[in-house]
Amino acid sequence: LQKRSVVSSFIFKFDGTPDGQPKVALFRRSEKVSTYRNYLAPISGSIEPSDVSPLAAAWREIAEETALDPSSLTFLRHGKSYTFADPSVGREWAIYPFAFALKAPTAETESRIAIDWEHTSWAWHDPPSVTDDPPFHGVPRLAESLHRVWFENDLGPSAGAILSSGLRSLAADNVSGARQMAGSALRILRETVVAFSPCVPTEEWWSVVRMAAWHLIKNGRESMSAAIQSALLAALSDIENRMATHPKDEKESFLPVVTKCIDDVLAQRTQSANTLSSSLTDFLVSTFPPFQSRALSLLTLSESSTITHALLHLARSGAFAKLDIHILESRPLFEGVSLTASLASANTNASEVRITIHTDASAALASHGIAAVLLGADRIASSGAVSNKTGSLPAVLSARYVTSGSTRARIVVLSDTDKIAPPGSASHAVEDGGAEPVAAAWTTSQRLRVAADSITAAAWTRNNKVEVAVRNVSFEWVPAELIDVYLTERGKWTVDDIARHAEGLKAEEERMFGAL
Repeated sequence: LQKRSVVSSFIFKFDGTPDGQPKVALFRRSEKVSTYRNYLAPISGSIEPSDVSPLAAAWREIAEETALDPSSLTFLRHGKSYTFADPSVGREWAIYPFAFALKAPTAETESRIAIDWEHTSWAWHDPPSVTDDPPFHGVPRLAESLHRVWFENDLGPSAGAILSSGLRSLAADNVSGARQMAGSALRILRETVVAFSPCVPTEEWWSVVRMAAWHLIKNGRESMSAAIQSALLAALSDIENRMATHPKDEKESFLPVVTKCIDDVLAQRTQSANTLSSSLTDFLVSTFPPFQSRALSLLTLSESSTITHALLHLARSGAFAKLDIHILESRPLFEGVSLTASLASANTNASEVRITIHTDASAALASHGIAAVLLGADRIASSGAVSNKTGSLPAVLSARYVTSGSTRARIVVLSDTDKIAPPGSASHAVEDGGAEPVAAAWTTSQRLRVAADSITAAAWTRNNKVEVAVRNVSFEWVPAELIDVYLTERGKWTVDDIARHAEGLKAEEERMFGAL
């Protein structure tokens, strides 16, 4: 059988439907295509070597076969890929399902759908009406591909709406750190399971719950998915263990068991924050004992909840008589300013605390005399590289350049082990926050506002002579060779410890989701 990887893109509309329910577009394949002539299908096509990703292939196929583009469509979510063989056409298919939503669906916007030679017609369908039964005359596994992106069919309206809303809230959250996002994902899973009725420990129920967790990992906030995955895998493992021992005749009592498993993981995460904070204080005391009678100078940035908690704990412990904390303002959202406010409002400090806010551009100046750079982590690769707020790498490089010898600043990463990602390219997600947050700061003078308007206009106008782009990459990588120590809730870790943990996560991920 010839192996072929293809994308299957389902286009939905959510507004303007006669019954107020979502509809999905299916297309009748023409006589000119090589397989499945006259069958109903989503927009599909092979993933080409030139496609940078399956999603890029999906956008390309949509443009070729419908003339739609990002001005008409919004990417909604992707489903778990799967494979199947069809000897009747001599193929082994690897299917990558995607869902897109038509923007502001009206007769005018729908008229933009211009099918090419691969299809003869198209129509809207109710998602629950799409089946793999022969009378429906769909391409093989059509309903299965749809179910993988449209989980509402399996969860039901109530639980499906909760999960869908939860995914949107995770994707739109540009304020919370990875630890907070993981907690949010656990609470969304809990609400989804409560609404998914009946809650019975059967294999079918278990598959749907695991798929809901998979969507929270893959379709929430990709850059934070390592922490989300670790938290959800812990909860799923606990639920799985309880399923094995739960009396088969007590199905009605299983929901409290499930919710307690999730609540226990949430409680454990709170305790790990306290352990991490103590670890930082202990490390600083053992590493910098001469500073205990004078000011200990530290540099950090952004507003990691882990770093915030740890600095508050350090100040309250009185381990050092004086703390001199330098914080980079962390544009464009100025999280460093929020961190400063949290530290400044504390009134239970045993140490004398002085806080200085610096512009991001003055990282080198802020590094003079510091003992350590404190970094949180949104993601840790199996190599030990740390993904954190953009500005982390310049801060580290500045500190290593400005300080030297016996007084060289230590680069300290403070993180839960749940930030560690399984090995593979997926651990290196790139996220661009868009131009708007950057441009929002360009309003302090009339001259700057005029310049900002000019830049914004140029960025949206095609000009063969000048091209303007505003980059706002949210996170960047700090290589492992620049990091001195990793402090976790399990103690001080090395790169080898991280690599072993990442391999274990990969195995658990495959065990929990591989067969879905």
